[in-house]
Amino acid sequence: MKLSARNNLKGKVVAIDKGQIVAKVKVDIGGQTITSLVSNEAVDDLALKVGDDVQAIIKSSEVIIGK
Repeated sequence: MKLSARNNLKGKVVAIDKGQIVAKVKVDIGGQTITSLVSNEAVDDLALKVGDDVQAIIKSSEVIIGK
């Protein structure tokens, strides 16, 4: 995966809380937690689940989850 964002933090999904439209995905990055709001569709498309190794990709004010 190639991205223009340069802030790429490896972590592990520790929680996924789905709402009606968006989900809160919490990622542990070396003992600190980053929370990203992503669509439920994105959670399903990425087949995200607790325990997955992911990358928190930070661009400007957004955190993008890549797997």
